[in-house]
Amino acid sequence: MPTQISREKHDRMANAIRVLAMDAVEKAKSGHPGLPMGAADIATVLFTRYLKFDPVDPHWPDRDRFVLSAGHGSMLIYALLHLTGYESVSLDDIKAFRQLNSKTPGHPENFMTLGIETTTGPLGQGIGNGVGMALAERILAGEFGSDIVDHHTYVLCSDGDLMEGISQESIAIAGHLKLSKLILLYDDNGISIDGATSLSDSVDQVARFKSANWNAVRIDGHDPEAIAKAIEDAQKSDKPSLIACKTTIGFGSPNKAGKSSAHGSPLGAEEIAATRKALNWDLPAFEVPTDIVDAWRMAGLRSRHAHTEWEKRLKALDQQKRSEFDRRVHSGPPPEFANAIQKLKTRLFDAPQEVATRKSSELVLDAIADVVPELISGSADLTPSNNTKVKAFNEISPGNYKGRYVHWGIREHGMASAMNGMALHGGVIPVGGTFLVFSDYCRPSVRLASLMGIRSIFVFTHDSIGVGEDGPTHQPVEHLAALRAIPHLMVFRPADTIETAESWELAIKHNDRPSVLALTRQNLPQVRLEDTGKNLVARGAYELRPADGKAEVSIFASGSEVSLAVEAKAVLDKAGIPTRVVSVPCMDLFDEQSEDYRQEVIGTAKVRIGVEAAIRQSWDEIIGRHGTFIGMKGFGASGPAKEVYEHFGITTDAIVQAAKSRLGR
Repeated sequence: MPTQISREKHDRMANAIRVLAMDAVEKAKSGHPGLPMGAADIATVLFTRYLKFDPVDPHWPDRDRFVLSAGHGSMLIYALLHLTGYESVSLDDIKAFRQLNSKTPGHPENFMTLGIETTTGPLGQGIGNGVGMALAERILAGEFGSDIVDHHTYVLCSDGDLMEGISQESIAIAGHLKLSKLILLYDDNGISIDGATSLSDSVDQVARFKSANWNAVRIDGHDPEAIAKAIEDAQKSDKPSLIACKTTIGFGSPNKAGKSSAHGSPLGAEEIAATRKALNWDLPAFEVPTDIVDAWRMAGLRSRHAHTEWEKRLKALDQQKRSEFDRRVHSGPPPEFANAIQKLKTRLFDAPQEVATRKSSELVLDAIADVVPELISGSADLTPSNNTKVKAFNEISPGNYKGRYVHWGIREHGMASAMNGMALHGGVIPVGGTFLVFSDYCRPSVRLASLMGIRSIFVFTHDSIGVGEDGPTHQPVEHLAALRAIPHLMVFRPADTIETAESWELAIKHNDRPSVLALTRQNLPQVRLEDTGKNLVARGAYELRPADGKAEVSIFASGSEVSLAVEAKAVLDKAGIPTRVVSVPCMDLFDEQSEDYRQEVIGTAKVRIGVEAAIRQSWDEIIGRHGTFIGMKGFGASGPAKEVYEHFGITTDAIVQAAKSRLGR
């Protein structure tokens, strides 16, 4: 049963959050005091009565997840972590709010502070992450049973979160899939930076959520018993739940409560003094009464027994099942994974295939699906085009979570954000597909995956003007450069099935960073024909075809253009021009190699030519500022792929003529 506390103690515990928040923001001269002060009652009820967590073990797999989607109110979660006894947030850390290298940055960062489930701040992302966490929980519960996996995901969101378009994508898929263990606590304070939300918004959020197949209620967000009842009702629901908690931003501030001035600026010394008086809090800055600290510490110990009982149930599991659970949560792919990749490569070396790399990706997924059961794939309504579904991937559907394939619908951003939530939850490896041109819709989530260092795998097919007849609206030209600009993201553009298999191997092995696989619509010949016994894609770029003698020309290419480079080499060799071809499947990994290796691969040929059916940006570090680039300078055009390539001069003949021209021949 939930722990009951008196209203007087509740108020004092909630006020501890309020004063720590306003004091930290005031000391930093920067921050958002309004939300923590307004949502303190919601958080106090949740953390003291319902949230299952253990500050001694922040990574306990069966803990409830709490996501502060409204990341600007970060002092709320920092105060909660400190008060409930997490070692990661000391009082000194609270005092260092928003300072360089502190554990209490301006917005919550999961890689900076233990107890933070996800990095939030860009509004709406936390809602999407919460959907992914709730889905991962259901998938794992379906496999390992409710004795081992049985927890809720709570998300605290703001008006701004719900205004962002990603929120609609996220709540629609959650309602459709009936993710009943997802509970969204809406801090309904009616205030944004510009002023009252009525300046720009008239949406009835409760009606909106009900239409998306959620339970939704309105309550007084400062009434502890109303909050408690709403949470208990939500826990019993067979749908996800919205609890719209009507609150006053900056609660307790005599002159700024309920106003936009409490949203994103310090209250000021005079107003803080007045607020202390209004809250009957007569202690100096950052001081909390001992009895209130003790009460919060007891709240932090509330789930210790549940944690101990869970560990007993885990130990009682069948040895094989327990080992598999531990591997999923704590380790990498099984040993059989590398063997499966090598078997596929051996088969391809014995019988080369000419297929689109989107089909190559499907071949890889089919080869590894059984040995990497944690792979959960999906697509934003482009399954036949992305080739992300294989026989082993049964479909996940409302109430049925034992499958391995999610139909996300036409919701690229919601899909990408939910994938991040799945990766953060642990135990699953999310894979999601769409066209490369629509990576623009995913980009904020891809960026956050890179910032957090999590293993989300994005399969972006139809990667160039090779899309053909669909024309420039669907032909990505700047997208590779844009994605390569994101730090820590591995962008793979494989040339054939061998490179695709090696890209997949790296994407799965790297559990500390996300990956993009940019794959073709059109068929490509297999250009890797000899088995070196190594994953050559791991070094980002490598010499695919050496020159016969000292090279006069080096051709660098990625993806579908590598075969053009190989053809051009054959023509140049016949003309007496020694030429080498370098495949560049992953610039990001190439940038991380030693300078010696980079120089060896770039070589000393007089002429360097880069070939990619995209814009030049990102190629100059390889071919040099004065190197020749054969690619795109504008948008694409509609027509058969071969004709479009010829129209824009991305051909074998163009490469040959460019080399001869630079050599004066």
